[in-house]
Amino acid sequence: MPKAVTPKKFGAPLGMYSHGMVAPGGELVVVAGQVGVGQGGEVAAGDVVAQTKQALDNVRAVVEAAGCSMRDIVRLQTFLTHAEDIDGFWKAGAEVFPGYFPDGVYPPNTLLIISRLVKPELLVEIEAMAVRPAKAAGAPRRAAKPARRARKARRR
Repeated sequence: MPKAVTPKKFGAPLGMYSHGMVAPGGELVVVAGQVGVGQGGEVAAGDVVAQTKQALDNVRAVVEAAGCSMRDIVRLQTFLTHAEDIDGFWKAGAEVFPGYFPDGVYPPNTLLIISRLVKPELLVEIEAMAVRPAKAAGAPRRAAKPARRARKARRR
């Protein structure tokens, strides 16, 4: 399980994130930017709170499809199209993060304000990186052994 890193001289983070994170060995899972669009292709409501919740749910769906949980996320990167939406973004996080990160250890998150996303009605996009634990990554592959029949055939 990833562990938060806080340098001794640093204060607490300004929000629900960690200054850094150390993850045990495993396979890296990279999640493309997820937006507030549901499975039916509709944009979630018109506000950043609803779109943030949907984007995080989409991130969750991708990491779970890769054999991870939200707790395996070691980095988030968030893009907002309006600085005035920062409070709404934090509100959405405060509502859903306790369920995703019940131990209160949140992944590092870089929050950027940009001019727009691929569609003008989209207000937030969230990228993620997770580390799939080694046990879930599957057993290491072994070199293929020569088939017995082929060896026997050569001896005749």
